[in-house]
Amino acid sequence: MTESRSTYDLAVIGGGSGGIGAALAAARGGLSVVLVEQDAMLGGTSTAAGVSCWEPGVGGTGIPFDIYKRLKTIPDAVGIYSFNRHFGWQDGWYWSHALDKVNFPGGETVIDPARRYADTLHRHVPSGEILNEAFQREFWHGVIFEPQAFSDVAVQMLRETGNCEVCTSTRLVDVSIKGGQIASAVLADGSEIAADFWVDATGDGFLCTACGCEILSGKDPKSLFDEPGAPEQGHERGVNGVTLIFRATLCPEPGVASLPADIPAECWWTNAFPPVKCDHFPNGDLMINMLPTMSGDEYLGMTAGNAYAECVRRVHAQWHFLQTHFPEFRNYRLQSMSPALGVRESRRVVCDTMLTEHDIRVGLSDQVHADIIAIADHPCDRHGPGNGGCKELSQPYGIPYRCLLPKGVDNLLVASRCAGFSSITASSCRLSRTMMQLGQAAGTATVLAGKMQTALRDVPTVNLRAALRDQHVQLDWPPLENIMEYLHDE
Repeated sequence: MTESRSTYDLAVIGGGSGGIGAALAAARGGLSVVLVEQDAMLGGTSTAAGVSCWEPGVGGTGIPFDIYKRLKTIPDAVGIYSFNRHFGWQDGWYWSHALDKVNFPGGETVIDPARRYADTLHRHVPSGEILNEAFQREFWHGVIFEPQAFSDVAVQMLRETGNCEVCTSTRLVDVSIKGGQIASAVLADGSEIAADFWVDATGDGFLCTACGCEILSGKDPKSLFDEPGAPEQGHERGVNGVTLIFRATLCPEPGVASLPADIPAECWWTNAFPPVKCDHFPNGDLMINMLPTMSGDEYLGMTAGNAYAECVRRVHAQWHFLQTHFPEFRNYRLQSMSPALGVRESRRVVCDTMLTEHDIRVGLSDQVHADIIAIADHPCDRHGPGNGGCKELSQPYGIPYRCLLPKGVDNLLVASRCAGFSSITASSCRLSRTMMQLGQAAGTATVLAGKMQTALRDVPTVNLRAALRDQHVQLDWPPLENIMEYLHDE
């Protein structure tokens, strides 16, 4: 920032998937935008935390597809994957005492040149279908990309609008509230920004918390939303697991890397080494995701630095285990670990509408919300022991615009995993492309509010949904024909 105080139409705090979607949609709509990100690169969990893949799921159109098309112009920057192996397809299941029963320690995906982006837009298992190897091979495809290329493309696309200033390596430290609205904020570099509208795209709702919004964390009690799957007594523990993504690259001389002297070869944090999701990058490297590296409860009980250090130790042990018991990994060496942990769940903001298990259970066909601005079909998926596992959905569900409207602040929207979700639904709709679609809706809403000179809460949802459809955002299942025609323009 070159001035002591700068004024914008929209300030977006957090440059992850939601922040990118919000800033790009608003800047394309003609608003002056500032995007503030504490890391040196954009993308958040998708880049700094190394979760550089978009899992199968409906609704990943609009800005995600625009980014994908730009990435395709860069050699080895992006690819569509299909499943190659999965231990769940075998008669035996994977535990440390049954290694002879499986041929791979989890799930493996490989680049599949025969697949297109449209093939990545389906996860749910419709009634009458069976979740088996044939179904997963046919319908479960995703996108994997290089983290730095993703960040570079996002910055490039934002700057091409001529309306967005990207400020990395700084963060919000203070906020000023006047008359129920955010007036200005101070950044860590000492600069001050003012804006008519604000979007909290931080993963933990930092801006909303600074504004005094009501915050939820942990598991919600059954009494709060009357969800069938909620515990009778809520508690702050039981949050989703945390992952430290690591990367392996082919090496000329196969072998088993020696462990650091202070790290045991046995798994000390749970009863067996966890399974892994192993994705092949277009250049042949492996992205390895332990499921999980650390439980959410353990993570909450540690400082961020200590949690990261302990996860590093676990990655070394896991890698030694993989090389020892699965010879194919001896052809690779451990290249790097992501600079940040992949955190799946933290705080959630109380919004005008809270998406609950009831919405997921009835699905898009029976939801009563007239203001749906994004759809998803990822299952409720809580990593770690005792969290209920992963139960597939039978149809997509919708996320209402009112889930982006925090109570108590009039000119603020939230577009991240901390939006208006119950703890159960947060485990479902937390994926990157869904967050980017929330951001695209938030940015589009600020454009409409500015043009109509109205409050964010008064933006007509019929206009918002129409504007999103004009931007090729999928709001229907099955997808409309014009969406499928647009997606074939790769």
